[in-house]
Formats: sequence, C-alpha cells, structure tokens
Amino acid sequence: MRKQKITRTAEQQLLLDQLKNVAEGLGQTLAPFCEVVVHDLLDPAHAIAAIYNNLSSRHIGGPATELGLARIADAAYPAIVANYANSFADGRQAKSTSIGIKDSGGQYIAALCINVDLTMFHGLQSVFAQFSRIDASHGANGGGPQESLDPVGADGIRRRIDEYAARLSSTPRALKAGERRALIVELREAGCLDVRRAMEIIAQHLGISRATVYSYAK
Repeated sequence: MRKQKITRTAEQQLLLDQLKNVAEGLGQTLAPFCEVVVHDLLDPAHAIAAIYNNLSSRHIGGPATELGLARIADAAYPAIVANYANSFADGRQAKSTSIGIKDSGGQYIAALCINVDLTMFHGLQSVFAQFSRIDASHGANGGGPQESLDPVGADGIRRRIDEYAARLSSTPRALKAGERRALIVELREAGCLDVRRAMEIIAQHLGISRATVYSYAK
C-alpha cells in the first residue's frame, strides 16, 4: 500500500528536522544502553521518523505508540512524561521518557522518546551489592576485630567543612581562597587542627594541596 503524502508547514518540517538532530546527538552520547526515537505525530500510521541505538527492533515508518496517539487526540496532554516503566518486545525492562513538541499553533507535531535498557544497570547493581557486602559476623556485635582506617575526628572535620560551605550556598571544592582562609580559622578555633593528619584531611576534602592548607593556617 502506497504511503499517503503528508502536508506540513515549513515551521513543522523545520521542527521535525531539528528534533532529528537532537535525537542523533543524544543517541551518540547515551549509546549503547539508550534508544532515542523521533515520532512524527502528523503521520501516526508511519510515525517513527528516526531511531538511534535501536534496542526495540522497530523500524522507520512504524506506527505511533499509545502515548503518541493520546497526544494527537488531546493538545492538553502533558508535554513531558518522564521515567515511566516500560519494556521491550523481548521482555527487557526499560525506563522511558517522552517529550512532546508543539508548533506555534499549539498542535503536537512530534515527540522525542528516550528508552533506557535497565538490564545492564540491574546487572551492575547486583555486582556492586555483592562487592560492598560486609560480613556481619565480624565487627562490634560479632566479636571480631574492630578497626578504623580513618583518623579519629576526621568525620567531624569533614562535617564542619560541609556545614561551612552550605552556609555560603557552595560546596567544599568551590570555596574561594578567602573563604578557605576563614574556614581554617574556624577549624583552628574548634580544635580541629589538632586531629591527627588534619591538614591532609582538609586538603583532600577541599581538593587543594596540603601546602596550600598550611599557608592558610599560618
């Protein structure tokens, strides 16, 4: 059956062409675990206008999804539907986001859909869970060895640094030189500089050299 020619305004065609460029850029950036699809909502029977990192085994010219049809039917349908549960035809779990695109007349003419294959992430989650597992039979309640590789008071120093940065609506590594000097004064008055390896702890948390911390402390 021959595909019916769809009439578009110059604006609608420009939006569709630009959206394809956006999709291609996202596809290249998020490969290989993310599929990016452009749906042409002016041609719902052949809506898939572009597809990058094809994880769903669909093809250009494929029909619109239920969400696409909902947008075609209702211009008030939400422009962004983010992070909803989905699945590929073979059963793989996915997380999807759909972004509707309107023309200047308020009509939905296209949609950008992002489908993330969660299989890889679920596998990594299992690996990390296994790697970070701690034997509960050892430690304080298990009668095994008790050990800390962090100097006593190190957490207190980091907490004070974080609190100081928060008061300035900043982060420890974004503090300016004058702010870092004032911070060192506060830490000295609180007795934090007497903690073992205090200068090293401060330097690491601020992302600067120990020599710089020593210069501030003079």
